[in-house]
Amino acid sequence: MAVSIRLRREGAKNRPYYKVVVADSRSPRDGKFIEIIGTYDPKISGHNSSLNVERAEYWIGKGAQPSDTVRSLIKKNKKRATAAQPLSQPEQETSQSTQEEAVPPLAPTESSS
Repeated sequence: MAVSIRLRREGAKNRPYYKVVVADSRSPRDGKFIEIIGTYDPKISGHNSSLNVERAEYWIGKGAQPSDTVRSLIKKNKKRATAAQPLSQPEQETSQSTQEEAVPPLAPTESSS
């Protein structure tokens, strides 16, 4: 069975919206599929796709052939994911240190008995 990663068209007339699916290459464009791994909205400029890159890599490793458009989407989402990782790690460290500084340690209280 030849597996491909391709776009499945959804949405209304003149308002296309696509789902990125893993499907048998013999099945029709909007027919049976194996797994949905993302979405793509060509009408939106900028960040117009969401894709589970790990699942795409898994299927490519199993021999699935991505279409030209899906190959481009995978490349863009990989680039976006690698650009976001270095920024998110220092932000987490900064937020943790800010929380530690904001909460002073509790001083022991004396109780008269």
